Amino acid sequence: MLLKETALVRLVGLRIPMLLLIGPRVVELDDEGCAVLVPLTWLTKNHLIGAMYFGVLCAGADLAGGLPAAKLVFGRHRTMRLVFGDMRAEFLKRADGDVLFRSHDARRVTEAVRRAAETGERVTIPVEVIATVPKRYGDEPVARFEMSLSVKAAGAAASALDADSRSGAALH
Repeated sequence: MLLKETALVRLVGLRIPMLLLIGPRVVELDDEGCAVLVPLTWLTKNHLIGAMYFGVLCAGADLAGGLPAAKLVFGRHRTMRLVFGDMRAEFLKRADGDVLFRSHDARRVTEAVRRAAETGERVTIPVEVIATVPKRYGDEPVARFEMSLSVKAAGAAASALDADSRSGAALH
């Protein structure tokens, strides 16, 4: 477990309380991708079927897909804003153990953040996350997620409007 990165996720949990409730642990976060482990507990389990609640599965996918971008935003691109525009999920098996969410899209995310910073335009890319239950099924996926991650420099549109109004091209 990466203590510093896990602590950061817990700190973000003060603004997004669901993250505190599900207790995610960052296992890997590097130039290649991200892996987040969410334990199956009384709070994360759908007690009707004995498996992880699908909302918790979506939260885990959100973390694994978004953490590489958040790391860049917090570190080098403080004016960037990131948001997931949509999500497509396939639930393949019961997630009846601790779930590992893994994304290998960090390089593409880095490139999208760089492009958005250079151009000031919104950049949207697909991010894939695979969920597994390693102790029960090894590397066999229990769920697949594809989300559209959008990044944009905050205030880019406002800066463009200010520049237009200064040049005399005010909008009416």
